[in-house]
Amino acid sequence: MGRYGRDTGLAPEEVLRQAAEFFGPDGLGLKVVEQNDCCVSFEGGGGHVMVSAASSESGRTDVELETREWDFQVRSFMERL
Repeated sequence: MGRYGRDTGLAPEEVLRQAAEFFGPDGLGLKVVEQNDCCVSFEGGGGHVMVSAASSESGRTDVELETREWDFQVRSFMERL
């Protein structure tokens, strides 16, 4: 299992929207198993991806990602942010 984090100038809502496009049914084809204002979780291919995004005091967005079996794709997604 891998855990990753970074910050971005994108709003939390935009990070989660992009995550749904990248990992979801129209992207890598993972099933969305949970989605709310702060996070989105996906399952498929024997693993999972969880993405959370929250505004920080600096005005940027803190993004945390956890994965099993999708590390390469998570790192690719992080580069897009």
